[in-house]
Amino acid sequence: MKEIAINGQKRELTGKKASKELRKEGLVPCNLYGEKKGENGLPEAMSFTASFAELRKAVYTPHVFVVNLNIDGKEHKAIIKELQFHPTTDALLHADFYEVNETKEITVGIPVKLNGLAQGVRDGGKLNLSIRKIDVTAPYKQIPEILNIDVTNLGLGKAIKVGELSFDGLKLATPAQVVVCSVKETRASKAAAAAAE
Repeated sequence: MKEIAINGQKRELTGKKASKELRKEGLVPCNLYGEKKGENGLPEAMSFTASFAELRKAVYTPHVFVVNLNIDGKEHKAIIKELQFHPTTDALLHADFYEVNETKEITVGIPVKLNGLAQGVRDGGKLNLSIRKIDVTAPYKQIPEILNIDVTNLGLGKAIKVGELSFDGLKLATPAQVVVCSVKETRASKAAAAAAE
């Protein structure tokens, strides 16, 4: 996985009013969950802020990053777990990070790339990508930047489902019955099939 560095500062004040003031200064309220546990055994959040200018490099991209967070001089490795956007302006309002290490498994959506010219497309069909990312589970160092899927043998009217795929060292967390891609029949392919009969 690609890595990116983001600087942050711990924040003491939380809540809507404090968050609104931070956003006016170009800062985004964030939480880091992970290693630190509370009395009930659940992960405890560390509240911090990061500049929108730094966060945008990791947010507005198709890539999935391991984020090297430097919060007040202390280093944390994390992934972005959840983002909240304004419903009308689409401005980034909040980011949740999840701390990772080399042994702990994480589940993250990885972009799909289709490779090859599908047989069904050569026969006049249209290749259709149904999902852009597949959720995989593994320690972060084993997770690739992209999942390459060969579609060369995919025929007309056929589909590739998540359950038919496998990648070394990765567990697929997206349900097995989810269609990744398919070749749909077109008017031209139906006409060609009818003419061949």
